[in-house]
Amino acid sequence: MSPSTTLAESVTKQREALANLLREPLALAAQACSRAWPSRAGLNAALMHALSTMPACKYLYALDTRAIQLSDNISREGLIETDYGRDRSDRPYMREAVPNQGFLLTQAYISLRAKRPSLTAVQIVRDDDGQVLGFVGADFDLRDLPITGKLYDEPTYWRQIKGDPAIRGAVFHQTRVDSQMDLNLDTVLGVMAELMTDHGIFHGKLHFSSSRATLWLVDDPYRYRLLDIDALTDPDTCLIYPHHDYPADAVVPRDKIRPVLDGLRALRFMDETFYLRAGSLNIFNGMVGLTFSCDGSHYLPWDEFLSKGYDFWASGKALG
Repeated sequence: MSPSTTLAESVTKQREALANLLREPLALAAQACSRAWPSRAGLNAALMHALSTMPACKYLYALDTRAIQLSDNISREGLIETDYGRDRSDRPYMREAVPNQGFLLTQAYISLRAKRPSLTAVQIVRDDDGQVLGFVGADFDLRDLPITGKLYDEPTYWRQIKGDPAIRGAVFHQTRVDSQMDLNLDTVLGVMAELMTDHGIFHGKLHFSSSRATLWLVDDPYRYRLLDIDALTDPDTCLIYPHHDYPADAVVPRDKIRPVLDGLRALRFMDETFYLRAGSLNIFNGMVGLTFSCDGSHYLPWDEFLSKGYDFWASGKALG
């Protein structure tokens, strides 16, 4: 994915695809409702038929121009009468301006009853003279909607995320204290490098300040392993992880694992005030994660991390 394809842009494309799927059936539902307006029974019948054309829809209903519900809730299970006469004017989907073409796919929101991410499609209902009678609303649970695009790819360009302001404000009042990991770092990095190059660990994170590591294995990616300082300082730990050939599709070359880990070591000791608290490496997306004492975090490609070197980070330019 290029840097220009952001998460927001991916969401926009997905919403556009969904809108294209819903626009026509909802327009037809509005036409059927206009012929029955404002009869409760007539609207119920028209919406029940329309629901059969929208398999992902959870509820259909008709509202007048004040957002008062004129129909029952139409669902797969039949009519739900409790919302007849309900005032929906305070719901998020009624606060968005409907475009001139009369169709709106709202921003996602948390539903009032199920407490789940949802969205609503709204279509204006007009009479034969073009006067607005009200609206047809169609509620969707996000988990029921068809996914019209491929899985979003996590970007692999440098990103900086500022942390807790309280920690940033107090950073000059703290000093690095040697942890048990700091005191045994040669052994810890040796064990970590061995696990990542020859034992199937594809993502490893070193928590320097709390002397622990979290690991994810190629053969068991859904569960992380937690190693305390005793395990990290005992090379025999490698014996409990079977040998695994280095993955051919890894982005990080095998011989660059140790240089990256040594780079983390340098940042840990670079300054007594600004120093690395935790660092991670993922060999498949090629990203190095850094969290500093000021609680600021960086995510950057492994080769860019190595190219910057110690002097760049020690200058404080990237810590903001």
